[in-house]
Amino acid sequence: MERNEDMLFTVKQELLNPVQVPSPAAFPLSKIDTWRTPPLNPSYPYSLDLQRSLSGKQLLLTQTPYPLSLIHEHYLNGYISYQKALTQKENRYKCNRCGSDSPFYFASFPCSRCHQECYYCRACIVMGKVSECTPFINWEGPTSNVLPKSSVMNWKGMLSKAQERASNELIQAIKKDEELLIWAVCGAGKTEILFKGIEAALNSGKKVCIATPRTDVVIELKPRIQSAFPDMSVLAMYGGSEDRFHESSLIISTTHQLLHYYQAFDVLIIDEVDAFPYSTEPMLHYAVAKAAKHAASKIYLTATPNESLKKDVEQGKKQVVKIPARYHRMLIPVPRFEWCGNWKKKMKTDTLPANVEKWLKKRINEGKQCFIFVPQIKWIAPITDMIRKLTEKVDGVHAEDSQRKEKVMKFREGQLVILVTTTILERGVTVPNIDVAVLGAEETIFTESALVQISGRVGRSAQFPTGDVVFFHYGQSLSMRKAKEHIEYMNALAYKEGLVDR
Repeated sequence: MERNEDMLFTVKQELLNPVQVPSPAAFPLSKIDTWRTPPLNPSYPYSLDLQRSLSGKQLLLTQTPYPLSLIHEHYLNGYISYQKALTQKENRYKCNRCGSDSPFYFASFPCSRCHQECYYCRACIVMGKVSECTPFINWEGPTSNVLPKSSVMNWKGMLSKAQERASNELIQAIKKDEELLIWAVCGAGKTEILFKGIEAALNSGKKVCIATPRTDVVIELKPRIQSAFPDMSVLAMYGGSEDRFHESSLIISTTHQLLHYYQAFDVLIIDEVDAFPYSTEPMLHYAVAKAAKHAASKIYLTATPNESLKKDVEQGKKQVVKIPARYHRMLIPVPRFEWCGNWKKKMKTDTLPANVEKWLKKRINEGKQCFIFVPQIKWIAPITDMIRKLTEKVDGVHAEDSQRKEKVMKFREGQLVILVTTTILERGVTVPNIDVAVLGAEETIFTESALVQISGRVGRSAQFPTGDVVFFHYGQSLSMRKAKEHIEYMNALAYKEGLVDR
């Protein structure tokens, strides 16, 4: 909730005083060198709503729904502190929300609030403008007591041997405030592994956050976590969420929303650490570090750890527990490679490579659903049109598609046999009985991680634990070979540990 109040302060006896009318003695907070926050006044009747909204947060003054007079009264009684949103050292700015300090991310504008040329951070502007004259407000009073009398887990399922081992490692990491990497194959049941650890944390009075890069995963996880912990108020934090001014000890959040938190969580579980945008944006790593308490347990979940994580494990810098098998005890389907020639040249004649068309016809005749992954959005429409000559039960979808949710739902419901897509569906969409093809698997967009995730769409259901994964290519890439080796390695490990039946 944005407000258009002036953000200038004067300082008297080292105390800040917000002013509504610009004066020579008033400055943006970033231009003031020193001030103090008064000691906590225990007899002050502080606002419980303010406590719930601000506890563990670091919000811009413009992002709170409360009047400045109420906020400043809490400051004078020691319950709120003002913090600089931007700091400047030797003519170089730093954003105290996202950590960016490259001059590239900073620009100035004529500010209607401070009536000066005001610098702001462009790196995290989608989360609200951080400028020289807009302070952060931090809650300094007692934290809100949001725990129920007991956090009884209501999940009655059974964990596999591998899941149980990972769950026990997780509980120990949480008890000892340690870091842990859970390296689990696609379809291993990572969410269920978390339940006992979350229960142990909540019953110890700890605050837990599950962070994931994508909003749709947050929305999908909330009812599953809520069902497992019916006594808790599970909050979902994403852009536009109605939960954002509420408080709980169990939160599911996008990694971007962590930018609004400050030393809030005792346990921070980061899901899909290999996924965009977390894997490519340093500010999200900064957000994780800032949102966790100094002595916090950080749990990293991934099916495809990057080289940095693997190196940390090899050097003993990070504990790891591997889950190389799915809960149904069947091997993960290994992708096979098929050369399809110069498929882009074929596209110019509105024809599919012969072996690709043969593969599709087999699925159509059997009524077997399949994904066709293509490297770029521009290929979706022409390939979909070519397949439509074979069947009407086909459609294409990509990230900018306004009907993306509807098309995916039609595929889930079986109204479509074939769905042509980009890497947007490499994770998150689970259909029980499908095959997968990648056309142009040699393209650079198809990294080892992406190809492992794509392969992981197949065979996830205990009822349908097998399926075909084929990489159609015009020359094998290193990523293709590494993805296949990755899956074969996890299968071999699962077999060695007695976690698969065949």
